[in-house]
Amino acid sequence: MTGDRVPALVEPDWLEARLGEPDLRVLDCTVHLDFDPETGARRSESGRGDWERAHVPGSAFADIPGALSATDPDYPYQRPSPERFADAMEALGVGDDSRVVCYDSEGNGWAARVWWLLRAFGFDRAGVLNGGWNRWTAEGRPVSAAPPTEREVTFTPDPRPELFVEKEAVLEAIDDEACCLVDALRPADHDGTGLVKYGRPGRIPGSVNVPAVGEDAIVDPGDDTYLPRGALRERFDEAGATDGDRVIAYCGGGIAASSAAFALHLLGVEDVAVYDGSLAEWGRTDLPMETG
Repeated sequence: MTGDRVPALVEPDWLEARLGEPDLRVLDCTVHLDFDPETGARRSESGRGDWERAHVPGSAFADIPGALSATDPDYPYQRPSPERFADAMEALGVGDDSRVVCYDSEGNGWAARVWWLLRAFGFDRAGVLNGGWNRWTAEGRPVSAAPPTEREVTFTPDPRPELFVEKEAVLEAIDDEACCLVDALRPADHDGTGLVKYGRPGRIPGSVNVPAVGEDAIVDPGDDTYLPRGALRERFDEAGATDGDRVIAYCGGGIAASSAAFALHLLGVEDVAVYDGSLAEWGRTDLPMETG
């Protein structure tokens, strides 16, 4: 193992100064996602084409809906098995002795998702590029269209199952005062007044809203950077998300929730889990929801 420790939140200066170091692998994690304005149906597009045209030099493309998710068309971003994840990491040149920086062009959520998966499979030498591709290019930093150098590596997963929960644990958490349920979706999704995207409008009962996307989110829409730690703490404090013993974050499909979980990690809140099924699963059941 070589090189210095990767900060959880990586500033562009840090990364640019280390491009080309042999144990450092940069991952472009971009997925373009939107919803049909009439039906609410999910529409997603891989960011691979963008990566092929230009990327951070030396970066590989991390295919979240493909190699980095379970093969379930109903829940497209569910975490993969340890074996599937290890195979994907090795194909990307990420091994046990690697250091990793994740980025995307969509407000850090996809990068945070890969960061959370790495952590959930026992890998802690990773960070998220603050501001991602949009900030990187806005600052005139180097780009490339060349493929990354291939690497023969071994990735050994060491799962931390406590970093993800299933719907049964969420149902129990509704009445658990020591656990805070955080909805990382936009306010209109949280209160049920927005476009219905996940079967039913609204939120899991008792959950609080700390948006990871859109206006008034934990990411600045101007430059895609996470809010300063003081402002982040204020957001989570106001929602009551730092008062209990445990936090469970959810959203539509586990992506924005991973960004919220990452932000809580930046604040030193460690007992955090992501509900992977999120509303894509919950909203299709007869489990309770509330609006307003």
